[in-house]
Amino acid sequence: MIQQESVLEVADNSGARKVACIRVLGGTRRRYASIGDIIVVSVKDANPNSRVKKGEVRRAVVVRTKKNIGRRDGSYIKFDDNAAVLIDANREPVGTRIFGPVARELRARKFMRIISLAPEVL
Repeated sequence: MIQQESVLEVADNSGARKVACIRVLGGTRRRYASIGDIIVVSVKDANPNSRVKKGEVRRAVVVRTKKNIGRRDGSYIKFDDNAAVLIDANREPVGTRIFGPVARELRARKFMRIISLAPEVL
């Protein structure tokens, strides 16, 4: 569950290291984002000479959460950290590599490029 001011790791090589959620998209009363949801983030920490600079406002998709997610088969999945992947206006990832596992729920949300770049889909 990601809400405003939540700090997330960045799971791609766009150059950003940490981002803070400043808005959960999907309605005026929407408070929380889960895996596969799009959020608006501010870059809090970035590598020097990268495509993304500190202070930039970007969109990102949540790929891992510490809060467990229930699946249709009755199982649950949760991760060790909260992580997001920066995306552009076409919902394509800004980076060219994805680090760490991502959840299978991204496939239903049509983030196929992230699924294909990820080393492991759980």
